[in-house]
Amino acid sequence: MSLTKTTTVDQITVTENGIVLYREATRIMEDGNEISKTYHRPSMRMVQDLTDVTAQVVAICNAAWTQEVIDAYNAQIAAQAE
Repeated sequence: MSLTKTTTVDQITVTENGIVLYREATRIMEDGNEISKTYHRPSMRMVQDLTDVTAQVVAICNAAWTQEVIDAYNAQIAAQAE
């Protein structure tokens, strides 16, 4: 009997205001057959550090977070603070 555990990003979504949502699927396999699967759904905002995030998510963040999107996000945060 051989057990393995893998975690992969299987979904990435970018919202209108630039928040990147992604889903990590963790699978437990026994002799090649999936016996368990769980999901974790983190989100990334432009102010967060991308150091421990997978390269796939970082690439989407870098593409989505244009200067225009960053400026709109900062304006939204400033308006909420008033």
